[in-house]
Amino acid sequence: MKDSNHDKAEGTLDKAKGKVKEGFGKLTGDEEAEAEGKNQNTKGHLKETKGKVKDTVKSGTK
Repeated sequence: MKDSNHDKAEGTLDKAKGKVKEGFGKLTGDEEAEAEGKNQNTKGHLKETKGKVKDTVKSGTK
């Protein structure tokens, strides 16, 4: 299983990529790219949350 820092880093990267893709889609009128960007941004938020939950569980078990 990946550690919490890895999940949080992946989440941050996914959010950044999603924002760029979403912005590109808005700028060019490409609704598909915009939707993909929004989905990737959401995926990033979920990964970050997963990492934070792992931290919470880990600190609660000590």
